[in-house]
Amino acid sequence: MNTYGLKTSFRALRYRNYRLFFGGQAISLIGTWMQRVAMSWLVYRLTNSAFLLGMVGFVGLIPTFLLVPIAGVLADRWSRHRIMVVTQTLAMIQAFTLALLAIAGLITVWHIIALSIFLGVVNAFDTPVRQSFVVEMVEGKEDLGNAIALNSSIFNVAQLVGPSVAGVLVAVVGEGMCFLLNALSFIAVIGALLAMKVPHREADPEKKNVLQGLKEGFTYAYESIPIRTILLMLSLISLVGMSYTTLMPIFAKDILRGGPDTLGFLMASTGVGALIGAAYLASRKGTIGLGRQIPLAIVVLGVSVIAFSLSRNLWLSLVLVLFAGLGRIVQTASSNTVLQTIVDEDKRGRVMSFYAMSFMGMAPFGNLIAGSLASTIGAPNTVLLCGLACLVGALLFARRLPSLRAAVRPIYARMEAVT
Repeated sequence: MNTYGLKTSFRALRYRNYRLFFGGQAISLIGTWMQRVAMSWLVYRLTNSAFLLGMVGFVGLIPTFLLVPIAGVLADRWSRHRIMVVTQTLAMIQAFTLALLAIAGLITVWHIIALSIFLGVVNAFDTPVRQSFVVEMVEGKEDLGNAIALNSSIFNVAQLVGPSVAGVLVAVVGEGMCFLLNALSFIAVIGALLAMKVPHREADPEKKNVLQGLKEGFTYAYESIPIRTILLMLSLISLVGMSYTTLMPIFAKDILRGGPDTLGFLMASTGVGALIGAAYLASRKGTIGLGRQIPLAIVVLGVSVIAFSLSRNLWLSLVLVLFAGLGRIVQTASSNTVLQTIVDEDKRGRVMSFYAMSFMGMAPFGNLIAGSLASTIGAPNTVLLCGLACLVGALLFARRLPSLRAAVRPIYARMEAVT
């Protein structure tokens, strides 16, 4: 890539607040991925139960489904910057508690479930605020898509580094050290947030109550054909397309006959694919054509997941989850960019809460279904069925694409996104 290409791909970093956010997140997210991998391995080591593996994923994400719409209303009213400082501090406390219990040898699966619920509540408020806060850090709306893609890039660099480190640490010193390092990593993102200079946001002058604000946001999202369709497709893929990650400890231990290092390699390979997809999106100069990327990305995800379910070779599996990660990130980041580009500013927090509800809120049901099915028909057959469901979703979205493009075109023209 030449110098001009690099400048294009990283152009959102010219904004000071975004640079601070980017740096803090780059450190903190590595710790987050270390904790995720260590926790999934710990649950399966303690219980040897596919159902409980799915249950922990369920309880950790179900608060997002229940609470995130309310968080979206608050994100449109309160200081998003201050909310993030609070949520990141609470997440740090959760990680320290996990570390203390694990290092002391006192941790049980019920501790993990309780702490997962706590973190889920924190994330329910953090996620829509984080998504809608991007527009406050990046003053030029033409760079919004680049900032979203860079967010995806650091998330997936962390997914590459974090699981690899976690796999080694779990094997050598145990899961507790991963939890402790994650807790310490929050210092970086909290410090970055406190160093920002964020303009004061005017409060909503109409002072609607929360239910009125929620109803207004839901009506707005439902009546917009592009927003409604993108959110529904995100919900479907989150329900069925991520089952392979939930069941990854089973594939690592029972199917591929490996240990925690195998799990780390598989998760890291997923991160490599996602990083490639994010880098591709960051190199794009605009939002035109992103709609066509969504069904293509879902096809890549579905085919890769189906092939992964049939693989019994580690190297082949690593390649397949790489493509699955690529397809997944292109779908989610493209959807995020389109939504953030076409949404009205006064509805941004609520629409991004629906995005979080679709992206993360449906995942707990997918985790529960995957864990239950895997206990009955086995992990490979469960992942195979989920891959087939992804392909059906891609077909349905592709059929809707002409009407979506017709609906979005005047919005882009109105915003001078096209010439």
